[in-house]
Order: sequence, then structure tokens, then C-alpha cells
Amino acid sequence: MGAASIAKTLVVWLLLSVGLARVALGSTVHLRRANDRNGRCIYSFAVPSPNEASCPELGQATSAIRELQRESNVQRSELESAKARLSLLENLVTQLHVALGAGGSPASAAELQRELDRLRMEKAQQESQISRLEAAYSTLGQEKSFLEEEKRRLEQEKAELGRRLESSTQEIVRLRASQRHQVSEAPAQDSHQGSQEGCGELVWVGEPVTFRRAETIAGKYGMWMKDPEPVPPYTRETTWRVDAIGTDIRQVFEYDNADQFMKGYPSKVHVLPQSMESTGAIIYRGSLYFQQRKSRTVAKYDLKTETITVQKDIPSAGYHGQFPYSWGGYTDIDLAVDEMGLWVTYSTDKAKGAIVLSKLEPETLEVEQTWETNIRKQAVANSFMICGTLYTISSYSSPDATVNFAYHTATSTSEPLSIRFENRYGYSSMVDYNPTERKLFAWDNFNMVTYDIRLSTI
Repeated sequence: MGAASIAKTLVVWLLLSVGLARVALGSTVHLRRANDRNGRCIYSFAVPSPNEASCPELGQATSAIRELQRESNVQRSELESAKARLSLLENLVTQLHVALGAGGSPASAAELQRELDRLRMEKAQQESQISRLEAAYSTLGQEKSFLEEEKRRLEQEKAELGRRLESSTQEIVRLRASQRHQVSEAPAQDSHQGSQEGCGELVWVGEPVTFRRAETIAGKYGMWMKDPEPVPPYTRETTWRVDAIGTDIRQVFEYDNADQFMKGYPSKVHVLPQSMESTGAIIYRGSLYFQQRKSRTVAKYDLKTETITVQKDIPSAGYHGQFPYSWGGYTDIDLAVDEMGLWVTYSTDKAKGAIVLSKLEPETLEVEQTWETNIRKQAVANSFMICGTLYTISSYSSPDATVNFAYHTATSTSEPLSIRFENRYGYSSMVDYNPTERKLFAWDNFNMVTYDIRLSTI
């Protein structure tokens, strides 16, 4: 409460208390002074009866005295109450003096109240300003975090471009050296099915070159490929892509050229009549070869007519998680193409999880020949075929993985290898060889990449 309010309260109390005191003492009391018969001064007072117009007779004196005593007691009680209120009033006056200070006045109390109001207003303004500053600081912090994240992204892109530049430079140097020394490696475009011209054993895998990144979570795993032996209306520039996450994988995106593929503008989207499983599909001679979901059936889908033309079971092949690669993904049946034709890798109960390799006739999907290797399928991350030799990769996530085994179908023998293979993005779910481009195509954790390779000469 302010000093002015206290003063007003005390004034009201004072007026009330004085009024009550007058009521308690009475306004019709008469004081008289006279000498008695002995000459002494006698003081007396008279109070009129509120109920009697005249004095009662002698017989009524006792009751009148009692009534007078009762009224006297009531007045005495009221007087004591007035005294108590007067004491309370004195206490309030003392508090007023304390509030105003020694020698203070109501004017100074009002001044103090105004000063207090001004200070309160300044405090409110300061609190509002502090609130605005805190909000601005929070916004600056968010912008700082965004800029730091953008900086990290740009640094990663810069590093990626540097690696690609280095890889390209190394490849140019290698090609120039090959020309100078007249190394006889057959041009990729001269490769034909069943021909070993220009073939050799894998001796080197280059660094990955990233072409694009998938846009959604469905593209964490997937496949992308070109047809090594395209048929009209398709060309060697036509590219296909499949996002492989989901229980009903049916969409195959078709891109007429590299520019469409890089920008993400498909020229057509095929919707398969049967859902495919895993990342083991391949495109060869105008058809998509894929494993049907939850089955050991391989289907041939003609991309031009958009129909399934052949379906065939792979004898005794495990499926839907029986014998996948180490990264999982129901990769029990994996199709591949090389200079020799169409292949399929899988395993069976009889082989006890070891890789079984079969060569397929592309038109009928009949098994032409089968090899049982000593390489456990679940112990390797992926595999691909080059010149009739099966190569396996040690890890799908390590940046320092290796091509760790080779199985030669020509001699039915295997050998350990240690050729560096970089999983740049930490989750390679598809690796396939394109004999025309003489490159490995891979899908690494949303990213579509290629690897240059080098073969020994025969």
C-alpha cells in the first residue's frame, strides 16, 4: 500500500473514532458545582433518563436505580471500545510517520508513490527489452547452426570433387601411359557374348565416382544400370533405376540419357506386373531380369512390350533371407552380366550356404552349367562377374574393404585376393559389372556411383 493510501485510511479511522467517543460519553451530561451545608465544594452531574418523562414514585426507585446502573455499564463498555479504537488509530498514525519519514507530509508520500510507479515502469521496459534481446540471440544461434551445417556440407562436396578430380587425373595418366606403351586392351564396345577378347583378371579398382543421390528413404538401397548390349529403341546412354526399399517393389525408372538421369527426370516409369525382391536385378539385351518376391523364380521382363516373357525357377535356390549376402536385404538370388553372358549366384541347402554359380540361357532362362564354390555367401558383402570369373567383396560398409576372392569358372578354382574397394558412403547394397563400359556400377547408401577397373592382359 502507498503512503497516500495509508494517510487516507488513518483519517477515516480518526473521524469514526471521534464520533464513537462522543456517542460513548454522551452529549446531554450536565456538570454541576455547589457548596454543601458545611461549606465544602461538591461536584455532581445529571443524566436525563431515556425512558422516563418524570421521576418515579418511591416504590419504583429500586428498579430505576438498576436500570440506570445497566445503562451505565453499557456506556462504560462502549467507552472502553472507543479507547481501544483510539489506540489502534495511534498505531496507524505511527506507521504513517514511519512511511513518510520524520517530518514528512502527504505531498512527499505522493511523490514517493510517483517515483515507485516510474521505477516499476522502467523495470517493465527493461524486462521487455531483455526478452527481445533473448529472442534475437536465439534466432542468431539458429542461423549460426544452419551456416555451420552448410559449411560442413560444402566442405564435403569440395572433398568429393577433389577425390573425383584426383581419380580422373589418375585415369588420364594411366590411359596416356597405356597408349605410350601400346598396352593391348580391347575397346569395351567390341566385347561380345561368349568372347574373351580383351579379357583378363581384375587387378585394380578405382575410387568411386558419384553420379547422383536418391531423394527419399526408399532410395537407401537400390539398383541402377545400363544395358551392355542394348536393342532399339534403347541405346548405351539409356539408364534405369530401381529404389529397393519396400514390400512391393514394382517401379522401374527409365532415363533416355545421362542428363535426364542426373536431373532426375525419367522419360518413362515401368510398373512391373510382379513385385521384385532385393537388389539382384540386371538389364540385358532390352530386358529386365529379376527375382520375383518371396520365390526362387527369375522373370524376364521385356522393356519395350512391358510384359513378362519368361519365368523360371532356379533349382533348389534359397530365397527370402535363407542365404543372403552379409548386408541382408533378401539378397539370396543375384543376377549378373559379363563378357560371357547371363549369370546367377545363389546357394542351396545341399551347398550348406556356399555360393553356387549358374550360367543361364538369356532367352529361356534354362541353366546351362553350374559350379559350386567354396566361398560362403553370407561371409561376403556382394559379388560380380568379369570374364567368367566371380569376384566377391569383403564388406559393404568399411571404407577400406577389398575384393577378397575370385572363383574362375574356366578352371573351377578359387583364390584369395586383396584389391582395395572403397565403400565411400558406408552401405553398398548393389555392385554389378557392365562389360561395355568396363566399369562397376554400385549403389552406396542413397548414392549411385561407378568404379573404373583394370584387367591384366592375357
